[in-house]
Parts: sequence; structure tokens; C-alpha cells
Amino acid sequence: QVQLVESGGGLVQPGGSLTLSCAASGSILSINAMGWYRQAPGKQRELVTTITAGGNTNYADAVKGRFTISRDNAKRTVYLQMNSLKPEDTAVYYCTVRAWVESTIGLTDYWGQGTQVTVSS
Repeated sequence: QVQLVESGGGLVQPGGSLTLSCAASGSILSINAMGWYRQAPGKQRELVTTITAGGNTNYADAVKGRFTISRDNAKRTVYLQMNSLKPEDTAVYYCTVRAWVESTIGLTDYWGQGTQVTVSS
């Protein structure tokens, strides 16, 4: 029904920057919230940031001031600009979309396949 394709992960040195993208496609009627989570080795998945349909944003304390989420509604795409990256930002990053989908009642959450971000010198 809904496919999320992520891109932009990779290896970056501490202090560097990366931009992640996540494009949604499929039987989408309307997208509500979009966001990013991450999971480091041996740790639980944690919220990084979210953005509502109206553009309101929420950030985890660990990334405030360094990461910026944005969305392009026409392209059904969410972005994560990551600056001043630290080794502790190393994780698999997952995008998530909450949407109204054809033949489905109510809002449903969908997840991307994940993209690896490694911060290391």
C-alpha cells in the first residue's frame, strides 16, 4: 500500500554533515505526521524528530540545534539535515509516515527500511 524509500546515509567524519531523504509512494490519500527514528547497536529504537502536516517540529534533546527536519508535501518527501555529527549519532535511521491510505480506516504508521549513518574518523 505505502512504500518509503530512504537515501542519503553513509560514513562521515565527526563534525561533518549528512542529509537523509525519505520519499513516500503508494495508495496515499493524505500524509499527517512524518518523522525519523534511529537505532544504535544494542540499543532500543528512539525518536529523533517529527514534523506535523502544519510544519510543527519536535526534536530529541540529543539532536536539538544540530538536526533539522523538513518536508515537501508535493513530493511526499521528508528530509533530515544533520550537522555537527558526533560518533554517538551512529545508528540506522528510519523514516516514518502517518497517513490516510485507500481502503484503510483511520491513520496508519509506515516505516522505511532504514539507512545506516556512521560517524567516525
